[in-house]
Amino acid sequence: MVKRILGIGLLVFMICMTVISLTDTEEQEQANNVNQDEGNQKGAGIVPPGETGIETGNYAPDFEVKTLSGETFKLSDLRGEKVILNFWASWCGPCKKEMPEMQKFHEEYGDQVKVVAVNLTGKDSGIKAVQEYVDKNGYTYPIPLDKNSEIQDAYSVYNIPTTYFIGTDGKVQQPPKFGPMDYDYMVEMMNKLS
Repeated sequence: MVKRILGIGLLVFMICMTVISLTDTEEQEQANNVNQDEGNQKGAGIVPPGETGIETGNYAPDFEVKTLSGETFKLSDLRGEKVILNFWASWCGPCKKEMPEMQKFHEEYGDQVKVVAVNLTGKDSGIKAVQEYVDKNGYTYPIPLDKNSEIQDAYSVYNIPTTYFIGTDGKVQQPPKFGPMDYDYMVEMMNKLS
């Protein structure tokens, strides 16, 4: 009888540990990825590099949206300039890691390369949270708001941060960067753009 009770207790313990493990894994994925499905939820799936994004040599899809500061932003207005086009969300840890590096780069090289950080607003925690985060950290580069995930879809962005490097011809000139960038990496990419 004692063995039976211990066996049942062990079984219940193992089931509970499995459920906790699965829940932790799902929460971690939601914190790190953008959902491939439509909606306002943080994501579940990771798309391997090479299976996503605009190919090098193709024109960067144009878009026109409002920025966080309320101005109209149109990518094609930057034709003739080098552009670092980044995709991010305020809940994304790796995005938070690279944004100060982007600000430093923007302050140093903003006259040579335009830094544009598209907020995946449709997948983020709301415009107020984005505004508070940007204000708190003093980011001054343009932040277009992708409220309906149309820009995200056009660029096939499934993992964030993702960054595209666009030349003066309006074409993607380097493979996209999946994951956070640092200042030195941005300088290296700037020097490869024409």
